[in-house]
Amino acid sequence: MKIVVCITGASGVIYGIRLLEELKKENIETHLVISSIAEDIIEYETKYTVDKVKSIADFNYEEKDLNAIINSGSFKFDATIIIPTSMKTLSAISNGYADNSITRVADVTLKERRTLIIVPRETPLRTIHLENMLTISKEGGIILPAMPGFYHKPQSIDEQINFILGKILDILDIDNNLFNKWKQ
Repeated sequence: MKIVVCITGASGVIYGIRLLEELKKENIETHLVISSIAEDIIEYETKYTVDKVKSIADFNYEEKDLNAIINSGSFKFDATIIIPTSMKTLSAISNGYADNSITRVADVTLKERRTLIIVPRETPLRTIHLENMLTISKEGGIILPAMPGFYHKPQSIDEQINFILGKILDILDIDNNLFNKWKQ
C-alpha cells in the first residue's frame, strides 16, 4: 500500500505527524508533502522538528514541486490524506485550483477515483467551507473532520488524536486498535 500524506497550515498538525507514525508501524509506504505554513505550525505546536517529521516518511516532496511523481496519474498510489486540511487548501481542491503539490495530488486522486480523505480542522465553519466540503464529497472525497468522539472515554489528548487516526485507518481498511469501537 502507498499513501500520500499532506500536512497543511491549520492547527492540529499533530494529527498528520501521528498518522505518519502509525502508517510506519504498519510498514505502509508514505509520500509526504508539508506546506510552508505547516512547517511553522509544526515548530510552534509540537515537540517535533520539520526534519524529524520528514524522516518518518519514506519519500518527501516540496510543496511547490509540480513535477513531483505524486502529481501524475500514472504514479500508482492508494490514497491521499490531507491532515489537517486548511480552509485555503479545501477551497483550492473544491475549485480545481491545483497550483501546488498538495492541491495537485488531491486533484489527481479525485480524477483517478482513488481514496481522498480530507481532515478539516477549523471551527466555526462558514457556509462556503461547508459548500466546498460538499463539492469534494460529491466527487468521491471523504470528509473526516477532526471531531473526536467520547464514547470510548478518552483520558488524554493522545487518545482523542488516536480516535481520529483510527477512523482514518478504518476507512483505509487497515486493522487498528487505536480506540475502543462502539459497543452496546
